[in-house]
Amino acid sequence: MSDTHQGGAVATSAPPSVDEGLSSAALAAKYGLSVSGARPGLGEYVRELWSRRHFILAFSSAKLTAQYSQAKLGQVWQVATPLLNALVYYLIFGLILDAGRGMSKGVYIPFLVTGIFVFTFTQSSVMAGVRAISGNLGLVRALHFPRATLPISFSLQQLQQLLYSMIVLVAVAIFFGSYPSLRWLLVIPALALQFVFNTGLAMIVARMGAKTPDLAQLMPFIMRTWMYASGVMFSIQTMLADKPAWISDILMYNPAAVYMDLMRYALIEGYSAHNLPDHVWITALAWALLFGIGGFVYFWKAEERYGRG
Repeated sequence: MSDTHQGGAVATSAPPSVDEGLSSAALAAKYGLSVSGARPGLGEYVRELWSRRHFILAFSSAKLTAQYSQAKLGQVWQVATPLLNALVYYLIFGLILDAGRGMSKGVYIPFLVTGIFVFTFTQSSVMAGVRAISGNLGLVRALHFPRATLPISFSLQQLQQLLYSMIVLVAVAIFFGSYPSLRWLLVIPALALQFVFNTGLAMIVARMGAKTPDLAQLMPFIMRTWMYASGVMFSIQTMLADKPAWISDILMYNPAAVYMDLMRYALIEGYSAHNLPDHVWITALAWALLFGIGGFVYFWKAEERYGRG
């Protein structure tokens, strides 16, 4: 310690701190400090998500209930919306453009309704996922929780909505002559695989949407293109019979078409296995694992950046 006398005043200088010259990382290590909101390890992150499973279920159910709370018909719109879409597409594609060529009306109408309902499941999951972070910044910044709970909750919300719609889908199938059989049990693994795929895809677009909110404005155009390329309103094999085989193969093996075809095969009596691409179940599993695991890891890697900036 040194004293300096200047005009009667005394200035005292303290000895240099023992921490002087240490980097921020070294200081944190010395005193056992950690970064606030730092990304946990992948295993710990999965455990945190599992511990919040009840919140995920409750949050998705609440969002589903609130979705149509301002409409007079309420939850009826969960079923009415895809049915009205199916009616419009049937008038345009079924009657005017004859997109159902090669299929009887008893097959084409359930074919079309199934395609609309199943593709809407994926479309709604993606549209909700792209806003999962950017549309909930208040929640993300106010509370500490695994951010993956948001896209998972939104995907679960869309699954619940599809399950309500399945009542109408089953009724349509029966009305046009497709009666319950053991093949209907294939709906369970088909929906499970599609849910895993949808959730992974929702996580991918959630991370992208968190960084680029304008992606939400572009996504409807992407989804519309995907819908027309997936055979929602027509049979890909029939419509592309005069085109090179590789074009048909690419469209038939795209994940949206794969999951639609599995559901159609399960529910529609006249939709036989020859309409399915080879190794369709392996393909469905591969898409689910690729996007489910890949999307989860991709989302987790940016965990500490969500809600900042």
